[in-house]
Amino acid sequence: MKAFTYERAASPLEAAKAAQRPGSKFIAGGTNLLDLMKLEIEAPTHLIDVNGLRFDKMEATPEGGLRIGALVRNTDLAADPTVRRDYAVLSRALLAGASGQLRNKATTAGNLLQRSRCPYFYDPNQPCNKRQPGSGCAALGGFSRQLAVIGASEACIATHPSDMAVAMRALDASVETVNADGRTRAIPIADFHRLPGETPHIETTLQPGELITGVTLPKPVGGQQIYHKVRDRASYAFALVSVAAIVQKDGSGRVALGGVAPKPWRVEAAESEMPRGAKAVTARLLADAKPTSQNAFKVKLAERTLAGVLAQART
Repeated sequence: MKAFTYERAASPLEAAKAAQRPGSKFIAGGTNLLDLMKLEIEAPTHLIDVNGLRFDKMEATPEGGLRIGALVRNTDLAADPTVRRDYAVLSRALLAGASGQLRNKATTAGNLLQRSRCPYFYDPNQPCNKRQPGSGCAALGGFSRQLAVIGASEACIATHPSDMAVAMRALDASVETVNADGRTRAIPIADFHRLPGETPHIETTLQPGELITGVTLPKPVGGQQIYHKVRDRASYAFALVSVAAIVQKDGSGRVALGGVAPKPWRVEAAESEMPRGAKAVTARLLADAKPTSQNAFKVKLAERTLAGVLAQART
């Protein structure tokens, strides 16, 4: 690990201003960042500790939704009675991710910002445009079984690893931020994560130094809420395919996929097919899929996983 300086921010504005310094990074739980620093994949010169900013609360919004502070730990979010009752898909997605120890430290904002687990991203001896822009993508001609089948590009086929973000996408969450000028904004989760295009190292629409302060969920939509994750082993593994679904009594609903794209994957137009079944929905969800020979199975796996989720919702 390379040398770095450290400070504890006393206010959101102070944190955002400090982040204007080149090479700065925010740190809270550090469950992803510290690993990347040890491997010298990330090498920030200055860390800004935001744990003292009191973003660790959840509260109802005037519109009937729920605001989740950026520092709410994954364990607390999953166990919250309101989340379990009104946003069950979110609780179930969180419990499907990581281990209990990691969930105790990981934060809401950090979960959204975690970086890809592509093996080539983690191997400094391999070219990776996400790690070193312009160096190439070793995954394109390498082992791609776990990587993206849709939304990728010639520069990167990595997937986004978060389970929580997939549920947030199904729930139409928005991400609240503040910048160094004190200006705030709310970014729809659909627009928060970027597709790689020619710049896979730019993973979100956050501006330099912009600080996440919370995530807001709209008024509950009810329905059967299910999160199902398919992985190579029963625990401590990232999704090959995951499905976050909200199914209403009339068969309508919402579907978001994880493990198949560089961001949580949802195509609202595909949801009109839900009463017709999983095959029709998946055909539209993954209509533009361009899998490799090693991960083409994910298209059928997504269909079958969704079919199981819809069958569960009907019981």
